[in-house]
Order: sequence, then C-alpha cells, then structure tokens
Amino acid sequence: MLYKYKGLSKEGKKVKATLEAFDLKDAKAKLKSEGFIYSDITEQKQSNKISFFTKELPAKKLSIISRNLSIYLKSGVSSIVYAIKLEKQQHTEDKKMTTFFNSIESSLQEGKSFFQALDQQKVFLLPSFYKQSVKVAEESGTLGLVLREMATFLKKQEMIKGKISSAMAYPLFIVVLSFFMVGFMLSVVVPKITSMFDQLGQDLPPITKFVIALGDDINNNYITILTSIFLFIFIFSYMYKNMTKFTYAVDKILLSFPLFGKIIETSELAKFSYIVSVLINSGVTFVQAVKLSSNTIKNRVISKLFLSASDEIVKGKKLSNSLKKQTYKLDNAFIQAISLGEETSQMREILQNLSELYSEENDDKINTMLSLLEPILILFVGAIIGVIITAMLLPIFSMNLTL
Repeated sequence: MLYKYKGLSKEGKKVKATLEAFDLKDAKAKLKSEGFIYSDITEQKQSNKISFFTKELPAKKLSIISRNLSIYLKSGVSSIVYAIKLEKQQHTEDKKMTTFFNSIESSLQEGKSFFQALDQQKVFLLPSFYKQSVKVAEESGTLGLVLREMATFLKKQEMIKGKISSAMAYPLFIVVLSFFMVGFMLSVVVPKITSMFDQLGQDLPPITKFVIALGDDINNNYITILTSIFLFIFIFSYMYKNMTKFTYAVDKILLSFPLFGKIIETSELAKFSYIVSVLINSGVTFVQAVKLSSNTIKNRVISKLFLSASDEIVKGKKLSNSLKKQTYKLDNAFIQAISLGEETSQMREILQNLSELYSEENDDKINTMLSLLEPILILFVGAIIGVIITAMLLPIFSMNLTL
C-alpha cells in the first residue's frame, strides 16, 4: 500500500513524500528506521492502472540508474534490493524519484522479482523492451551485464538526440528570427510607408498593393492568426499521438521525403538492430526480440512492418523473406545482411555491426542535410525580405522618374 507522509528528515529538513509499505505500522517503522520524524501519515488510494498523465522516466536518468545498479552488482553487492537502496540515496532531493525507488524496494522486500517491481510501480512509464530484458536477465543470472548494455544503449540514444538538437539550433534560430523580421516589416515598416503613398495619391504597382494588403491583414488579424497557428499545432499534435491512421499517414509522408526520409529510416534501423542484438545477448528468443524492438520504433510504418514480419517468423518463415514481401521496401543492404545472419547463425554479431554502420551513416546524412538546409533558409528569408523591400522601393523610383 502507498502512504503519504510529511515531517522532518534526520537533517532537519521539511519532507513531504510517499512510500510503499505492508500496512500503517510497517510504514511508521520504515520512517523511524530512516530517521524521519513524521507529523502526519495517511494511506493513499492507488489505481490499478497507470494514470494518463504518468510521464516516462527520462532516458538519461534511466541510463544513469542502470549503469549504477550494474556497477553495484558487479562490485559484490549481494542483491538487487541493496543496490536499489544505495541508488535511492543518490536521489534524495527528488521526491518523485524517491517514491519510485520506495515502490520498487517495497515490492522486492515482498519477494517479487526486479521485473515485477518495475512492471507494477505506477510512478513512471518504462520502455517494454527494458523491462523484458530485465526479466530474461534475472532468469539467466546476467542482470548486471544486461543493465550495463541498457545503460549504453540509452546513453547512445540521448547522444544522438543531443547531436540533432544542437545541429538544428542554428537553422531554427534563422527561421524564428526571419519570422519576427518579416512580421515587424509588414506590421510596422510597411504601414508607415503606406501612409506616405496615400498622401501623395500615387498609383501603386500590383506587388506593392499585395504587400500593403498583407501588412494590413496581419495588423488587423494578428490575434486570429496566432490563435490559428497554436490551435493547428495543438490539434496536429493531439491527432498524431492519439489517431493511429493519422500517425501512419504522416509517418508515411515523412519517409517519402528525399533525404529526410532516409535519415528517419537509417535511424530506426540502427535502433532496431542494436536492441535486437542486446535482447538476443540477454537470452530473449529471436521472435520475441523482434516484436519487442518493433515497439520501440517511433515511425509507425516501419514499426508495423517489423511487427508483421515477426508474425511471419512465428509461422516458421525467415525475417529476410518476410521483409521482402512488405509494402514498404527497406534498404536492400539491411535485408541481405539479415539473410546472411540467418544462414550463418551469427545474427547478434551482424545486427550489432549493422547498428554501428547505420549510426555512422546517419551522422553523415544529418550533416549533409544541415549543410544544405542553412544556405536554403538564408536564401528563402532573403528572398522574402527582398520582395518586401522591392515592393516599397518601386513606387519611390517611379516618383523620381515622373519628377
């Protein structure tokens, strides 16, 4: 059961958190053993289902926790229970993390496995492939090794995200800056020049009339325009997260883009290859590894492709042959490598090599895309500003000619 409590820690700090215990007496005993002086403690009703608002444990934190637990277990810590206790001490300032570790610790003390403890806690959402790897590792006695592999994988994923974020920073800065520059020119500069043309009563070129009309529309309807933009983003995000058909259609369109689509595909194949190799190494059957890894793929088109292929494997067919029959055609080199792994029974090694190969290839493609994107954005922004300036200068030049 879960109990809410508040009081003072042994350091004299005010504390308000939760912990899991068999009953109220056990909860009080746990607090007393940890040096807490509680002023109030009450039972908190728990739902059997994870809340809609429950967040996923950040990959960076999960990677650090996995690495630390692996180190504790390899350093001679007798059991996962003591390893969890040691790790909990590193997160005393974070109430939610403390609740997370308390929940796991309580389940372990009840005699449940580490997998069951992770699966039954309601504080954070955890990846299914991670929990399944832990389950198999416990059964095979390789928990320390698998936790280290999971830590490495999660760290790599965070590094890739970090690289993409830092690489996209400059192009995004250009887009945002250009948006404000164009908005400023249309809403402030253009109206001032327009008032001068109105006083002179001069006939204006079509392009100037268009720019002036656009500036007037933005000035008169900027609240409606901004509201529409935010509403569109919200509706699109909601539909993408909650409507499977819409998500599938968007993902299919993204894959059709010349360079961007290949970046998505190679990124997903690298992730899939690495996870399957780790799961096979931890003792998961190949069929189950493919199915679990498919659920980690974000692109629904590729995810559905592998899920469909995993169903064919259950029927006794080869993965390479199943992938060839799918509607969306994956990189032929990937399918050939899978076929070679099936023939030589070296699937784990080949998938690990594929993961490294596709990760390197993806880095090159991202760098190529960004090197093309920056000048294209600069030219695009320059063209828009050039049109606005030209529209304002044309009437002035015509005035000079008439004089």
